[in-house]
Amino acid sequence: MTDQQGLPWTDAFLLGYEAMDETHREFVDIVDRLLTCTDADMAASMRAFIEHAEAHFGQEKTWMEETDFPPRDCHIDDHDAVMDSARQVEELVKAGDVEIGREFAGELARWFPSHADYLDSALAQWMAKKKLGGVPVVLRRNLNIER
Repeated sequence: MTDQQGLPWTDAFLLGYEAMDETHREFVDIVDRLLTCTDADMAASMRAFIEHAEAHFGQEKTWMEETDFPPRDCHIDDHDAVMDSARQVEELVKAGDVEIGREFAGELARWFPSHADYLDSALAQWMAKKKLGGVPVVLRRNLNIER
């Protein structure tokens, strides 16, 4: 275990599109694991992140393409940049540089809230409008946090 703070789930991350919210819970859990795992578990945690992110980002890309989401190129480019970095970091972690894995996890923890607030929330609203005819109402519990 390290002295690094984790990334706990908070209802502030909810977007109101259930499938996306479930995937985001998994994402937060995996990033939390990257932030708090032992050095010996870093390579496996990086691999788990990459496998999750490939499926997660792939699903969002499919949704964007299937619904003709207008700003999809920017969103896809953001995901591609994360994946490029993740693959580079994984190679360095495999070579023994565990600290770069921790730094990457910290960057993911900083990146995710704004990505979710801006790009993912727009996609969630777009899909809800397409499927349900309106924007989702999101109920969040006890948000006495700053992010």
